[in-house]
Amino acid sequence: VQLQASGGGLVQAGGSLRLSCAASGSIFSRGVMGWYRQAPGKQRELVGTITATGSETYADSVKGRFTISRDNAANTVYLQMNSLKPEDTAVYYCNYFYLRYYWGQGTQVTVSS
Repeated sequence: VQLQASGGGLVQAGGSLRLSCAASGSIFSRGVMGWYRQAPGKQRELVGTITATGSETYADSVKGRFTISRDNAANTVYLQMNSLKPEDTAVYYCNYFYLRYYWGQGTQVTVSS
Protein backbone atom coordinates (compact mmCIF):
# COMPACT_ATOMS: atom_id res chain seq x y z
CA VAL A 1 0.00 0.00 0.00
CA GLN A 2 1.31 3.42 -0.93
CA LEU A 3 -0.18 6.59 0.51
CA GLN A 4 -0.11 10.08 -0.98
CA ALA A 5 -1.22 12.98 1.20
CA SER A 6 -2.15 16.37 -0.18
CA GLY A 7 -4.08 19.52 0.63
CA GLY A 8 -1.83 21.26 3.10
CA GLY A 9 -1.11 24.95 2.96
CA LEU A 10 -1.17 28.26 4.78
CA VAL A 11 -4.41 29.42 6.36
CA GLN A 12 -5.41 32.06 8.86
CA ALA A 13 -6.66 31.13 12.30
CA GLY A 14 -10.33 30.25 12.16
CA GLY A 15 -10.06 29.00 8.61
CA SER A 16 -10.47 25.55 7.14
CA LEU A 17 -8.49 23.06 5.13
CA ARG A 18 -9.23 19.60 3.80
CA LEU A 19 -6.45 17.09 3.54
CA SER A 20 -6.67 14.04 1.31
CA CYS A 21 -4.78 10.78 1.41
CA ALA A 22 -4.99 8.58 -1.65
CA ALA A 23 -4.01 4.94 -1.27
CA SER A 24 -3.02 2.34 -3.77
CA GLY A 25 -3.78 -1.32 -3.24
CA SER A 26 -6.89 -3.47 -3.19
CA ILE A 27 -6.82 -4.02 0.57
CA PHE A 28 -7.56 -0.39 1.40
CA SER A 29 -11.17 -1.00 2.42
CA ARG A 30 -10.17 -3.51 5.12
CA GLY A 31 -7.85 -1.43 7.24
CA VAL A 32 -7.85 1.46 9.68
CA MET A 33 -6.83 4.86 8.40
CA GLY A 34 -5.28 7.44 10.64
CA TRP A 35 -4.01 10.98 10.57
CA TYR A 36 -1.04 12.02 12.66
CA ARG A 37 0.79 15.30 12.97
CA GLN A 38 4.19 16.46 14.09
CA ALA A 39 4.94 20.01 15.08
CA PRO A 40 8.51 21.34 15.16
CA GLY A 41 10.35 20.05 18.19
CA LYS A 42 7.50 17.79 19.23
CA GLN A 43 6.70 14.12 18.93
CA ARG A 44 4.32 12.83 16.34
CA GLU A 45 0.81 12.64 17.74
CA LEU A 46 -2.38 10.96 16.71
CA VAL A 47 -5.07 13.24 15.30
CA GLY A 48 -7.72 10.63 14.62
CA THR A 49 -8.63 7.34 13.03
CA ILE A 50 -11.41 5.80 11.01
CA THR A 51 -12.09 2.08 10.76
CA ALA A 52 -13.15 0.12 7.72
CA THR A 53 -16.77 0.47 8.83
CA GLY A 54 -16.53 4.20 9.44
CA SER A 55 -16.08 4.43 13.21
CA GLU A 56 -14.10 7.51 14.10
CA THR A 57 -11.90 8.51 17.02
CA TYR A 58 -10.25 11.87 17.64
CA ALA A 59 -7.68 13.42 19.89
CA ASP A 60 -9.23 15.70 22.48
CA SER A 61 -7.41 18.67 20.98
CA VAL A 62 -9.29 18.38 17.68
CA LYS A 63 -12.68 17.01 18.72
CA GLY A 64 -15.51 19.08 17.33
CA ARG A 65 -13.22 20.79 14.82
CA PHE A 66 -11.78 18.00 12.69
CA THR A 67 -13.65 15.27 10.84
CA ILE A 68 -12.23 12.17 9.20
CA SER A 69 -14.05 10.44 6.39
CA ARG A 70 -13.18 7.78 3.87
CA ASP A 71 -14.27 6.82 0.40
CA ASN A 72 -13.40 3.16 -0.03
CA ALA A 73 -14.40 3.19 -3.69
CA ALA A 74 -11.88 5.96 -4.32
CA ASN A 75 -9.27 4.54 -1.90
CA THR A 76 -9.12 7.93 -0.24
CA VAL A 77 -9.41 9.25 3.29
CA TYR A 78 -10.04 12.88 4.14
CA LEU A 79 -9.34 15.14 7.09
CA GLN A 80 -11.64 18.16 7.21
CA MET A 81 -10.13 20.74 9.54
CA ASN A 82 -12.27 23.64 10.67
CA SER A 83 -11.71 26.45 13.17
CA LEU A 84 -7.99 26.04 12.77
CA LYS A 85 -5.67 27.37 15.45
CA PRO A 86 -1.98 28.30 15.31
CA GLU A 87 -1.26 25.27 17.48
CA ASP A 88 -2.57 23.05 14.68
CA THR A 89 0.52 23.98 12.67
CA ALA A 90 2.38 20.77 11.87
CA VAL A 91 3.28 18.30 9.20
CA TYR A 92 0.30 15.99 8.81
CA TYR A 93 0.77 12.34 7.91
CA CYS A 94 -1.71 9.71 6.87
CA ASN A 95 -1.30 6.19 8.08
CA TYR A 96 -2.89 2.86 7.22
CA PHE A 97 -2.98 -0.29 9.27
CA TYR A 98 -3.83 -3.73 7.94
CA LEU A 99 -1.54 -6.46 9.23
CA ARG A 100 1.17 -3.81 9.36
CA TYR A 101 1.55 -0.04 9.32
CA TYR A 102 1.98 2.00 6.18
CA TRP A 103 2.90 5.68 6.17
CA GLY A 104 2.49 8.39 3.59
CA GLN A 105 4.69 11.43 3.19
CA GLY A 106 3.62 14.45 5.16
CA THR A 107 1.86 17.60 4.07
CA GLN A 108 2.56 20.89 5.79
CA VAL A 109 -0.24 22.81 7.45
CA THR A 110 0.55 26.29 8.72
CA VAL A 111 -2.01 28.34 10.62
CA SER A 112 -1.19 31.99 11.07
CA SER A 113 -2.53 34.06 13.94
